[in-house]
Amino acid sequence: MKALLISKDSLLYAEIEAQGSARVPAVQVSSSRHGLRDAIERQLPEPPELVILDASELGPDEEALVERLGKHYPRASYILLTRAPRQDLLIRAMRAGMREVLALPLDHRAFHDAMDRIEVETGVTHMRDGKALAFISCKGGSGATFLATNFGYALAELAGRKVLLIDLHGQFGDATLYVSDQKPVMTLSDVCGQIGRMDGAFLDSCLVHVAPNFGVLAAADDAGHTVDMKPDHMDTILRVARQHYDYIVLDVGRQIDAISLRALDNADTIYPVLQLALPDIRDGRRLLDIFRSLGYPGERIRLIVNRYEKGGKLRLADLESALGAEVVHTVPNDYPAATDSVNQGVPLLRLSRGSPLARSLADLVEQVTARRVSESKGLFDRLFGRGDAEL
Repeated sequence: MKALLISKDSLLYAEIEAQGSARVPAVQVSSSRHGLRDAIERQLPEPPELVILDASELGPDEEALVERLGKHYPRASYILLTRAPRQDLLIRAMRAGMREVLALPLDHRAFHDAMDRIEVETGVTHMRDGKALAFISCKGGSGATFLATNFGYALAELAGRKVLLIDLHGQFGDATLYVSDQKPVMTLSDVCGQIGRMDGAFLDSCLVHVAPNFGVLAAADDAGHTVDMKPDHMDTILRVARQHYDYIVLDVGRQIDAISLRALDNADTIYPVLQLALPDIRDGRRLLDIFRSLGYPGERIRLIVNRYEKGGKLRLADLESALGAEVVHTVPNDYPAATDSVNQGVPLLRLSRGSPLARSLADLVEQVTARRVSESKGLFDRLFGRGDAEL
């Protein structure tokens, strides 16, 4: 978005330019004028998309020019900056179509909130109502992190959704390594330490971008930093994330603490992941008992059985009977494909597109997004290379 800044303050210019460049998409201060009269007399040949007017030094004789400015750039969005708002100035600004009024010194969060509203109104972006999906291990080694990371990537790749994965494993989280070789610049604890800056642009800048529509917020990598994380921080992060992402995948891990509990409280759906083995069933029953004691409704809990092989001594019906819950999805025991993906740090869909495990991830994407194969045939055709007759 190209902006015109009307101000005599060079420091304010630098501040807005820095904040604008940090946004996604960026706000580019492409033109400037030293005052309102200067802006009226020297109109831009190409109208700006955004006009930011610093009215802190505006004299009474210049206030009438505010409405003229609005007529010069009728299709632009406006932000009025002022240190001491006067009623007559605000009335003229409203008549000129200026809906956003911010106080100086500039509050960065207020600026980004205003830009979020402008971008939604102008169609540059749209506010989403993202769903939070929590993956949690019933027992260590169940493969929940592998499924969470690769499902997140599949959701972005196959369904075209904007997806964020948050690693909640504390200092031992390694979700990023499953899908990328990039080193995280910021972690969850860093974000919590700067929670006052939280907005869509700041959150995006903290992620490891695995794909254009898929980013990972890495876990804290220092045990000492976890003390900075508070449950209220998770509320703030998820509130902002829901506005900017279609899906937020939470890799909860196995340890239930104050942070992970708040994440589970906020989750729309919880996916306990376990294998078809007695230790997993025992721990799964304990976990589901905890969920019931917390008052989580049964329809929010959707069991996934990982590394499933048909014909074993334990059947899915035995597991469902023991846990009192239905298995909604099974993931095949495709060890070679999974191992190659983990060892290389490459999403499975990139590495083994035709594998049974890739098909299983695609099925789960269909289930979560409620899209039938026939409705998204082109996407799945490109993934598996199948023709219409095979569908």
